[in-house]
Amino acid sequence: MTKTGSTLVYSTDGGRIIPEKVIPVRAKGDGIVRIHRQTSGRKGKGVSLITGLDLDDEALAKLAAELKKKCGCGGTVIDATIEIQGDKRDFLKTYLEGKGFTVKLAGG
Repeated sequence: MTKTGSTLVYSTDGGRIIPEKVIPVRAKGDGIVRIHRQTSGRKGKGVSLITGLDLDDEALAKLAAELKKKCGCGGTVIDATIEIQGDKRDFLKTYLEGKGFTVKLAGG
């Protein structure tokens, strides 16, 4: 029973709506890996941010796991940036240079 002039409140006519997957494309870097130290927004605790690695997601996660084991601390990968807990910039620089990367210390 439908009334004329009524508005549709609910319908199962469309089925499940699945959005299209958008694969983000990363911009190519200049070939220099930069290691930053950041404390802002982390309650004074510092982290080392590694940016500029031209690796795919799988290789980036593998490198992050390797760095976490070598440093003996935690970390994560967020948007093509590896975060390592603590100020380990000097160790990370020598380790990445040993793996063949060009590394610069950036920031304070």
